[in-house]
Amino acid sequence: MRKIAKSLTVLAAVATLSLTGCGRSDVDAEAAKAGSALAGFPQDSVIGVALPKKTSENWTLAENLFNDGLTAAGFKPNVQFANNGVPDQQNQISTMITSGAKVIVVGAVDGAQLGTQLQQAKDAGAVIIAYDRMLTNTKAIDYYVAYDNFKVGELQGQALLEGMAAKKAGPYNIELFAGSPDDANSKVFFDGAMSVLQPKIADGTLKVVSGQADFQKAVTQDWKPENAQKRMDSLLSGSYSSAELDGVLSPNDKLALAVITSVKSAGKPLPVVTGQDSEVESVKSILAGEQYSTINKDTRKIVEHTITMIKDLQQGTALEINDNRNYKNEFKRVPAYLLPPTIVTSKNVKTAYTDDPVLGPITK
Repeated sequence: MRKIAKSLTVLAAVATLSLTGCGRSDVDAEAAKAGSALAGFPQDSVIGVALPKKTSENWTLAENLFNDGLTAAGFKPNVQFANNGVPDQQNQISTMITSGAKVIVVGAVDGAQLGTQLQQAKDAGAVIIAYDRMLTNTKAIDYYVAYDNFKVGELQGQALLEGMAAKKAGPYNIELFAGSPDDANSKVFFDGAMSVLQPKIADGTLKVVSGQADFQKAVTQDWKPENAQKRMDSLLSGSYSSAELDGVLSPNDKLALAVITSVKSAGKPLPVVTGQDSEVESVKSILAGEQYSTINKDTRKIVEHTITMIKDLQQGTALEINDNRNYKNEFKRVPAYLLPPTIVTSKNVKTAYTDDPVLGPITK
């Protein structure tokens, strides 16, 4: 269990949160109610899976894994991507309700804009599982399943420091990038990283030369690499005409590669660049000595556990929850199951994916 101070950071990143209000017994009672309400629903029921835009390889993989895994379990999967944004996802969830979905798994485009549809789903008797991204601005959420995203940020911050220290002694010039502001995870990643980096900024070990050190200045709308590359181009021309850039905090692999492309185009030495998602091109980049790190969040494991949760709901079995305290939106504390992320650098890249059917071959 994380310390309370760290927990507060996680909670504040999701919404306006506190550790007062409902206690653990309330959470357990609510979780039991959600599970027992659907005990014995038919095994061949429709299960809705509402996924966001295809911004990473992991989302595409999740689509296939949900379709295959739910079908193998006897359910009827309805897996949809909201590539046209929030209105698309709102309509898709409404369609899932109409089709009689007993459980709706939601990887939100914007977790704050689905309240009406989620409440309609609850009124129709469906259980709502927030997948990877917290759902906010609504009471209509029963469970949360994700990798520990604050820990992801911590690992990225630690990797940035370690990578720069391996190249030279400090102090170091760095720049900060964050994800899309409509993704609830973006602030959690950033806050996790800053819990490691801010003390080093305060003591002078690190300097954000551009001065763009807060989340709102670091965000990358829609997680688009072209937005990150454009910003990196501007940072290099505006702040690094003579100064050397030592490191860049990048929240995911696509943005990391965009940063690297920008630096190469400017003809400057490559800084230490972090990432996340274990995208194929980034793993190759780590092997080539360019991108410094990524985070392995095995999509197979989180989809597998989500399907286990759905099976338990169908059978009326108590769900496995490993965090009853630390995740809460504006209205309620949400029972969560968190998986541990793994940092990957050149030190372990050849062993980190040995059983991965996609990445395994390229690390051999």
